[in-house]
Amino acid sequence: MHRYRSHTCGELRAADVDTDVRLSGWLHNRRNLGGILFIDLRDHYGLVQLVVRPDTPANDALSSISKETVVRVDGRVIARGAENVNPDLPTGEIEVEVTDVEVLGGADPLPFTVFPEDGVNEERRLEYRFLDLRRERMHRNIMLRSAVISAIRQKMTAQGFNELATPILSATSPEGARDFLVPSRLHAGKFYALPQAPQQFKQLLMIAGFDRYFQIAPCFRDEDARADRSPGEFYQLDVEMSFVEQEDVFQVIEKVMTELFEEFGGGRHVTSPFPRVPFREAMLKYGSDKPDLRAQLELVDVSHVFADSGFKAFAGKHVRALAVPDTADQPRKFFDQMGEFAVEQGAKGLAWVRIGEDAKLTGPIAKFLTDEDVEKLIAEVEGKPGTAIFFGAGEFDEVSKIMGAVRVEAARRAGHFEENVFRFCWIVDFPMFERNEDTGQIEFSHNPFSMPQGGLEALRTKDPLDILAWQYDIVCNGVELSSGAIRNHEPDVMYQAFEIAGYSREEVEREFGGMLRAFHFGAPPHGGIAPGVDRIVMLLADEPNIRETIAFPLNGNAQDLLMGAPSEVDEARLRELHLSIRKPQIKQAAEKAADKGGEKAGEKAGDKPAEKPAGE
Repeated sequence: MHRYRSHTCGELRAADVDTDVRLSGWLHNRRNLGGILFIDLRDHYGLVQLVVRPDTPANDALSSISKETVVRVDGRVIARGAENVNPDLPTGEIEVEVTDVEVLGGADPLPFTVFPEDGVNEERRLEYRFLDLRRERMHRNIMLRSAVISAIRQKMTAQGFNELATPILSATSPEGARDFLVPSRLHAGKFYALPQAPQQFKQLLMIAGFDRYFQIAPCFRDEDARADRSPGEFYQLDVEMSFVEQEDVFQVIEKVMTELFEEFGGGRHVTSPFPRVPFREAMLKYGSDKPDLRAQLELVDVSHVFADSGFKAFAGKHVRALAVPDTADQPRKFFDQMGEFAVEQGAKGLAWVRIGEDAKLTGPIAKFLTDEDVEKLIAEVEGKPGTAIFFGAGEFDEVSKIMGAVRVEAARRAGHFEENVFRFCWIVDFPMFERNEDTGQIEFSHNPFSMPQGGLEALRTKDPLDILAWQYDIVCNGVELSSGAIRNHEPDVMYQAFEIAGYSREEVEREFGGMLRAFHFGAPPHGGIAPGVDRIVMLLADEPNIRETIAFPLNGNAQDLLMGAPSEVDEARLRELHLSIRKPQIKQAAEKAADKGGEKAGEKAGDKPAEKPAGE
């Protein structure tokens, strides 16, 4: 028999009764019933119940060791009585009567329990991540991630894509987010950069003639954490295709996403095909360029209704209305709670009215509206008796942000929200440029490597703020999975686009010389996208925080509490790398105070599954 096991803990079934077996795993749980020990033994594959009779050497050993001790047991498979069968456990029809035991790895007292999964703060969980990953939910999430990545590879290969690797050490480029820099030992004073995305390399692969590329690509950005963004590093399904238009990219990704979410979504429906929503329409109807289409309500621009109205609170402002049907039975508490929610989003309050059976309005602002206002308003929102209308007024972006959140919350509370479904959409027709509010300068709004709609002529003849780009985002349930674009592959178009954004010809050649040089030697039309793997798994696992889908994530402060990164290095290593350290003054003061016994001070790039800086 094998030194450690003849079977795994999740493998045994009723057909194995009367078989002598050897198992190895972790002592998951223990119960003592009248001197008989019942032990749950766990390994990667599952859990099996052991029976240990009293007055046996195995009983003495297993009754005293701590949970999470690693043991090897020998025993015989026996059938459970009908009343003791556990239908929720694959091995629930049998148990193993133990005849011999060997401790393979002892366990110290646990900082938190693995079974049952007690509440513990995230910092503690990350410090002991190897224990946290033993928990059923975390183990399931990581295995889901593995299965999803494996399926992605199969689905991409089946569509004729080739998995190709791109460099990790490369040159820094001004593409939006902060680079992680790696000092060069051989070239004093110079640095490599970890890739924010394989953007330029995958375009170069198209120019080299590889036609269909994909990669489960690691990307590195020195940016702050959020619930749906892990600091430091993340992984994306990086895709690029030659001789394609926007719809060609959509067809490939829709097929992969539909199959993936149907396979791993636990029976939740995937709506297909994915609707195409222009950016400006998304901002007007949903208040967001990553709309949650499970909310079956839309915003309506009613600014013109109040343009000449006597209601001064809305005069001269952008006004957006949200009509919520079937609220006749909603108590006043519903409206008060919606107002409190709006305030949490940054609003000063939330105006509202409700349409009565006589088409008259009730509510706090009803008395300020004329009969003409009421008639126009009801027509605009297609209101009916029982419809509540919420209002947001102010600057366009501010109103969009607040009312976009109100739209989803009101839909949830009023029963106009679809559960157990994945609603995808494409956001298309992004503006190529935008004006920086602080500097007043024109800059790229999405991705500097995108092809403008209308090409060179549009760049030369149109107002930059009116130029649209062949850029797109894929969104699922209000989560942006990625942005992408049809690329600009013509040098003249690239020079002109960057000139509008304030870059000289010399700056463009200095920063993007490699790709520009390639464009002069026969570049095919090409485009791509890069959905975030972490976010895909987060949605499939129904987890609110992306770190729950990553085996060893950094915490919210970009620290690895398990391995102690980032860490200081000694002076000899710094000299070897031609570096010296200049600490911020506030940190120096804190360390000086600590030394004296005082209190230590408290503790736009490539296709992306994150924000929209200058690059995708």
